[in-house]
Amino acid sequence: MSNLNRTILIGRLTADPTLRYTPSGVAVCSFTLATGRTFITQAGEKKEQTSFIDCVAWQKTGEIIAEYCKKGHRIAIEGRLQQRSWDDQDGKKRSKIEVVVDNFQFLESKQENTGAPAHKGSILEGEIVKSADLDNPFSDEDIPW
Repeated sequence: MSNLNRTILIGRLTADPTLRYTPSGVAVCSFTLATGRTFITQAGEKKEQTSFIDCVAWQKTGEIIAEYCKKGHRIAIEGRLQQRSWDDQDGKKRSKIEVVVDNFQFLESKQENTGAPAHKGSILEGEIVKSADLDNPFSDEDIPW
């Protein structure tokens, strides 16, 4: 029997991502994702609950997220949970669970979120594919709507 450690989240960034580099030059991007759910209590009252999930993306994935995502952007991520442990300044043991991002998808353009020009293209497993690179035999006039 094997174990499974996968998570898929959709949410909004609570702040601009932070991009750093390890001493060996590997990119690491940290950000927090706010995810919410709505539920009805036994009394019939509608309630909302928000969770704040720490995330980390490595290498090119992290660089792309840091470049194109800003506070408030909506993103879908897929990854695994990881627990880190360390000793704080007072010598106390601390730990944290975060999502290590393997794949992601932007769910809105820059224009939809900030009024800036939209990025023309789509993201496929962390790589930018420009619209001009796609093999599309149709023009805008061919689409009936």
